[in-house]
Amino acid sequence: MTAAPIRVLLADADPLQREGWRLVLDAQDDLEVVAEAPDGVQALALLRRVPVDVAVVDARMPRLGGVQVTETVATDARIRLLQRSPVTRVVLVTATDLDRFAGPGRAAGADAVLYKDADPADLCAAIRDAAAFRTIPAS
Repeated sequence: MTAAPIRVLLADADPLQREGWRLVLDAQDDLEVVAEAPDGVQALALLRRVPVDVAVVDARMPRLGGVQVTETVATDARIRLLQRSPVTRVVLVTATDLDRFAGPGRAAGADAVLYKDADPADLCAAIRDAAAFRTIPAS
């Protein structure tokens, strides 16, 4: 019997970015993209309806940024009740200013903070580590 795949939500305003991540993650046997959102408000709406183990969230999104999404994920009762694990884990990503988002992202509860152009293996590892409740240093 194999373990259930890690269910992933992708949240980024750029559809090409989400598609690139989806291609990388769908090639992994243990990762499954179950939802996508173009902004933080829609990401939270999906998290209240779709069971997700790890959310990959852009730090800079329209309507609601990734740090705010991360804070809400940790405290929203409807999200906590729906999820298989105690709480959905978050991997925060940014195109620039990693130093600007690493501290606030970690304080909000992000398990990892990565550049968007991180090596695909690093993104997959960050998702797996987050699902296993292991935090990793910002990179």
